[in-house]
Order: sequence, then structure tokens, then C-alpha cells
Amino acid sequence: MSLDRPHFAPDCVAAMLTVRLSVAADRSKGAEMERSEGQGTGGYRVRVMSRAELDLAVEWARLEGWNPGLHDAGAFHAADPAGFLVGLLDGQPVASLSVVRYPGNFGFLGFYIVRPEARGRGYGWTLWQAGLRHLEGCTVGLDGVVAQQENYRKSGFALSHRNIRFGGVLPEGGAGGTRLVDARIVPFDRLTALDAALFPAPRPGFLANWIALPGATALAALGDGDVTGFGVIRPCHDGWKISPLYAADATVARDLLLALGRAAGAGSRGGPVFLDVPEPNTAGVRLAEALGLSPQFETARMYLGPAPAAELGRVFGITSFELG
Repeated sequence: MSLDRPHFAPDCVAAMLTVRLSVAADRSKGAEMERSEGQGTGGYRVRVMSRAELDLAVEWARLEGWNPGLHDAGAFHAADPAGFLVGLLDGQPVASLSVVRYPGNFGFLGFYIVRPEARGRGYGWTLWQAGLRHLEGCTVGLDGVVAQQENYRKSGFALSHRNIRFGGVLPEGGAGGTRLVDARIVPFDRLTALDAALFPAPRPGFLANWIALPGATALAALGDGDVTGFGVIRPCHDGWKISPLYAADATVARDLLLALGRAAGAGSRGGPVFLDVPEPNTAGVRLAEALGLSPQFETARMYLGPAPAAELGRVFGITSFELG
């Protein structure tokens, strides 16, 4: 297994540059959003977040117990700079929402947080409506916490399946028989092809940033000249998260998961590891349980509009509750 840190392949660099070149257009969209929402009643208004405000939203997510990654905000923002909204009361942020728009008329909604002192006053609902306007014409996905699922149904979202967060200390397993390499030496178009097959929309710019997060390790499994698995482990406020974890079968998934844990230094003395498993992937649930990970909480994957086709049998861990 090679864990060298090579220079990025040219096509990976191009993907990152493409995202950066789109920022000016996204800022224009943000200006339109701010003008269209304008000043609300009682000193409340909605506009596109600044990059610094996204850091604040990530901190709110930490306070809610969602345990975001230490460096998630940069990769999230690059996915759609106009897709993060903030609710301001007398100029101060009190609510957040992500409404990231992907190619192919697919969007994902997350970061729906209203600060405790501002709840029950309609600020979240105003922000929610603004977010759905941003995603008009899209199938919209979200991962709903239990307390909010009925409210999402009232807005037209329908249940697809549960995602279960498993967590715990990984065993000190040895290397398996799967050939694993640093994912950043794999031709980037092969990684994006695998991701596009298992996620409802292409997202090369996001993926290029995701595998380059500070402190993260990205591994790919190779077999018969093909990429048979892919995973990323990144540091979080509490321990580590493996996300995504794609694999052709449970053996490849196990070898990837344990190798990622070893590469990151996670284990009996490295803190807990967390993995968000789609419940329909019964092999993924059994694998998490066999490795001693236990359920922490669950979310409901819900869609507004036609649910995209999903090959969940190869998704042993989703990428993010916030961006899908």
C-alpha cells in the first residue's frame, strides 16, 4: 500500500481551477439573492453567507452535536458559493441554511440551524422558503434529524431511507488483500466517474477539494485495472470521520476502512471513528457492527421531487449530512 503524498494530477488541478473561476458568477447570484430577499419584518433579512459566516455555521453545527470536520468549510463553500444562506436579525446572524445546487437539476439542503434564542419566531421558516427558491426546478435531498422529519414532510419531502451514524474505536486490524493506493495518484477522472455513479450529480470541483483537506487521507482500491473502492478520512472536533466510503463489496470496504484508520492514526489511542451508513446497505451495517462500532443517531434521507436512482449497495458511508 502506497501512502506517498504526490503532486496533484493535472485534471484534478483543473477541477479546482474550474470551481475558482466560477466564484465571480456565484457572487453575482448572491447579489441577486440579497436584493430579492431585501429587508424583512422586524429587522430580519436573508442573504448569501460570506465565507467567514460559513465558519460560524460550522461552529453552530458543532454546538448542535453534529461533529463537523475541522476543515470542512472551505470545500463546502467551493461546491456552490451562492448556496449558503444566513438569516440576520438587526445585522447579527441567527440562522443558517445550505442549499447547494449541483449540475443536472439536483440540490442538497443542510445546515438548517436557528440559534436557540431566536427560535419560535418564524425566522427559520423565512430562511427555508428562500432556500427552496434558490433550488427551484431541482430535485432536493436532505438528511433530516428525527425532530424535524414531520416538518419536512409538510414541505413535500418524502422518505427514501435512513442513514445511521456508527461510531467507536476501530480494532487494530492488519492489512487485508485489497490493493490500496493514495487516491491522489489515481487519474482524477476515474475517481469522479465512481463518485458520479454513486451520487446523484457530478461534483468534480468539490471532490478535488475534499481529497485535499488538511489532515485528510484519501485511499483508492484497485482491482482488475479498475477502481473498486474509494474512501476519505478527515479529522473532526471529536475523532475522525470516514466519508465517503465506496466499495464493490464488504471485503474491499473493510480493508479500506481499517487502512484509513491506520493511516490517520485512529485506533485504540487515536480517538473514535465515525461512519454514516445507509441502512439499505445491510452489508455496511453488519460491517460497522462487526468492527465494534455502535449506532450514535440516525437521519432520514428525504427528497423533494423524484428520488434519484441510487446504488446504495456500494455506498458503505455517505459523504456528508450537509452536502449529500
